[in-house]
Amino acid sequence: MRDLRIVFMGTPEFAVHSLQAIVEAGYNVVGVITAPDRPAGRGRKLQESAVKEYAKKQNLKILQPANLKAEAFLKELKDLNANLQVVVAFRMLPEAVWKMPTYGTFNLHASLLPQYRGAAPINWAIINGETETGVSTFFIDKKIDTGEMIMQEKVKIELGESAGRLHDKLMEAGATLILSTLEAIKQGSVKTTSQKEAAELKSAHKLTRENTRIDWDQPLKVIYDLIRGLSPYPTAWTILENGNDKMMMKVFAGDIQKADHAHTIGKVVQEGKEVKIACNNGFYIVKEIQLPGKKKLAVKDLLNGYEFYSNAKVV
Repeated sequence: MRDLRIVFMGTPEFAVHSLQAIVEAGYNVVGVITAPDRPAGRGRKLQESAVKEYAKKQNLKILQPANLKAEAFLKELKDLNANLQVVVAFRMLPEAVWKMPTYGTFNLHASLLPQYRGAAPINWAIINGETETGVSTFFIDKKIDTGEMIMQEKVKIELGESAGRLHDKLMEAGATLILSTLEAIKQGSVKTTSQKEAAELKSAHKLTRENTRIDWDQPLKVIYDLIRGLSPYPTAWTILENGNDKMMMKVFAGDIQKADHAHTIGKVVQEGKEVKIACNNGFYIVKEIQLPGKKKLAVKDLLNGYEFYSNAKVV
């Protein structure tokens, strides 16, 4: 049985769950690598990563390199004398880093590889209308998310599920998979397999201002999946024209209503406490939105002090 000395690398809340599982399982974590503190909020105060906050509470050794290739950092990392590195939601590693430990460096990815390689696998699985996704562990190599597979666990995407809810489910499944992977490495029983290249590989490329904008000319289901796949972050958006105002409107949640109508695409229709947007094959019923300078609100609450005029439309 191997005596593991682990360096953990990660930054956001998604990674904390895995680090916590490793610590609580009694593994020897000799160091934690996370992003440098960054200015945040209106006061631009330095904010620590979620991983750093947890690591501090556990009195773990923390390194926050700005440059992963810097000689000073590489020396500090080597001095930790780790024989295994675990990576969850971190940045791309240079070869000098991932090749350093004896038992290698493995990564947790929130998809069933080889599908959805890239930065936003949780979002794209929902945006593309998938009914199943999962988590994968693999040994890192020179390319992005292409290394030898260790283990996978499937996770069902429920009807109407948002990216936020799926994130939490995959975060839990990922922590469990990491513990199974660590146990196999400790026992020396890991059997890896090469990733099988599918005929169609779906990408989890970076989310941008352009690909998060709602195209109201798309079919209802496509619009519905885009909005829930971007909720609560980074959020689907559109331009609302209402009266003499023109503004960006974020859309967090809604439902679809298939129906014939004579409205132009993007027409905003208010009926009592319900607001819906005319689409190609029906209406998108808006449930939660955010207007500039306002907090996120349920539409029924927004309508207590806001009015959609007869000329209101989204583009």
